[in-house]
Amino acid sequence: MTARQTSQLQGELLKWFNTNRRSLPWRDTGDPYKVWVSEVMLQQTRVNTVIPYFERFIKKYPDVSALAAADLQDVLKEWENLGYYARARNLHRAAGILCENSGGRIPDDYEAFCELPGVGEYIGSAVMSIAFGLPYAVVDGNVKRVLARLFGIDQPVNTSSAAKIFREHADSLLRTRQPGDHNQAMMELGAIVCRPANPECEVCPLSSWCEACRSSRQSDYPVRAARRKIPRYHIAIGVVQKGSSVLITRREPRGLLGGLWEFPGGKIHEGESGEAACAREILEETNLSVRVVKHMAQVTHAYSHFQIIADVYSCAYEAGDVRLGGPVDYRWVLADEIDDYPFPGANHKFIPLVKQQLKDC
Repeated sequence: MTARQTSQLQGELLKWFNTNRRSLPWRDTGDPYKVWVSEVMLQQTRVNTVIPYFERFIKKYPDVSALAAADLQDVLKEWENLGYYARARNLHRAAGILCENSGGRIPDDYEAFCELPGVGEYIGSAVMSIAFGLPYAVVDGNVKRVLARLFGIDQPVNTSSAAKIFREHADSLLRTRQPGDHNQAMMELGAIVCRPANPECEVCPLSSWCEACRSSRQSDYPVRAARRKIPRYHIAIGVVQKGSSVLITRREPRGLLGGLWEFPGGKIHEGESGEAACAREILEETNLSVRVVKHMAQVTHAYSHFQIIADVYSCAYEAGDVRLGGPVDYRWVLADEIDDYPFPGANHKFIPLVKQQLKDC
């Protein structure tokens, strides 16, 4: 593409964006903190899902200092059901580092900003371009789809070896005088026009330059490498009741679902019944002996790299004092206290049954 063609493409893209941009609560703000929070939330999450979370989060934590001063458990509670909780933990930790090192000021330097926990190439480019007007091109899933169709890129979009190719194409198109608007326009175009299925090429401002549109091969792009079959695990979960309260435990702060509370349980071994696995896991994790009373529910839940099928059992406390083997904390909670704690999505699928059981006692 010639320099003149690139300039024309940039102009058409921005003209389209100025007319069609969605009204979103993190747009039209010069506050790098708000841009940062929005971009963290938008990773792996749809815009409509993010909007209410963003508004509540900013209301409670309006700046870096407020976030840094917050208890991590409160932050995780605000993040509850948004998923990918490492995002929240990293954001909280990064806020603490900024308050300690720079009085809460977000650096306007790409390399310095990318040194913070959870800030990689994508978030670094987004915040630097949108909040500070620095010429860094954003490459997310929507942008990759636009680039793949525009240039007819045959390399699989979901492989690390193709990252450099998409980066080079994104850099070649970047309007350096308006990098923030350009990046948002590319992402917006992928979100509402150049969609995965049924792209609206007839209203696309880039259709005159688009290789996929010219060859009527829109459905062929982006190319994706076949993924391995996602494993599925069968687990048993125990709702241990003692009097009018139930036992919950907290996961260690790192790793999948780190810092969240849950009802104890784990994988069912080959040849083991769900009831036996439930009692065994509770004993191993908490040192408590329980009697499995009944099967409460079966729930399924999908994570990014695996799925679970969970059989949930109502259990009665029989003996023992809590000594944790794996979890880092525990509580005996009443029905009206459960909502005070952040739980994984899988637990939320049966928590109403737990509350009802406690109310019926």
